[in-house]
Amino acid sequence: MAEGEEDLPRDAKIVKSLLNSMGVEEYEPSVIHQFLELWYRYVVDVLTDAQVYSEHAGKQTIDCDDVKLAIQSKVNFSFSQPPPREVLLELARNRNKVPLPKAIPGPGIPLPPEQDTLISTNYQFAIPKKQPAQALEETEDDEASVEPNLSQEDRCATPNISESIVYSH
Repeated sequence: MAEGEEDLPRDAKIVKSLLNSMGVEEYEPSVIHQFLELWYRYVVDVLTDAQVYSEHAGKQTIDCDDVKLAIQSKVNFSFSQPPPREVLLELARNRNKVPLPKAIPGPGIPLPPEQDTLISTNYQFAIPKKQPAQALEETEDDEASVEPNLSQEDRCATPNISESIVYSH
């Protein structure tokens, strides 16, 4: 045994031997603790699910079938298989039937039209409509009571941002 290995717990020794059997010889000591934490968490999750399945079946104890079902459930929800190669090839053929939009000629990198890119703006500025003089005076009186530190010029020059931007998407 290596130096300091005799005081390791049994599970840590197993993780260490698994790493060695896979050809991993150099690693941080915390890797063993991280594997153990992952291992324990997985086992607790599987046994918790197995207990739920056992209770649902009306059994007093967890049996092998409950554990198998819990493991299969974890595998089904944790790992997904990619679609078959034929399906991917068919999707690629269908996608490639549609030609790309013509690039805009010009200096720099040629880009497709702006409506076909993700870098185009997705908003428009809406210019506030002119208010009648009487309504403007009433609004200024209301604003003066709310913001007494702003002059009349500042109040007119500062538009209400929430009214100025209209999102198109």
